[in-house]
Amino acid sequence: MKLIHNSLYQTALAPRRITVSLRSPSQGTSLQRWTFTDQPVIKIGRCANNDIVLHSSVVSRYHLEARRIATQWKIINFGNNGTYLEGQPITEAIVRDGMIIRLAISGPQLQIQLGSSVPDSMLKNVLKTQLVN
Repeated sequence: MKLIHNSLYQTALAPRRITVSLRSPSQGTSLQRWTFTDQPVIKIGRCANNDIVLHSSVVSRYHLEARRIATQWKIINFGNNGTYLEGQPITEAIVRDGMIIRLAISGPQLQIQLGSSVPDSMLKNVLKTQLVN
């Protein structure tokens, strides 16, 4: 029975849902939001066949990918003008819930939020089981 709980525990903690919000540079509010569930790769860029299309001259056609790897997400820069986290250029980074990145030094800001596809009530029960065992 413990094996079942461990398997459910790992599934519950995996960030299966990811939401990307385009932020207003002046107000810090969300202008547009995209949510993906159980999608292993999310492509962001100017080209129409990306999952998230951003119409900005500083954004590359294929600028950024978010990849779900095991129990976490990783972002990978492919853009010529770079991707920035806290003002520093990155080639790749592990996604933290609520993190804000910028595409190019003066480009659009994106906030990334992680969520579980498992209901909170089930997650609480799984965590209690883990603590008891």
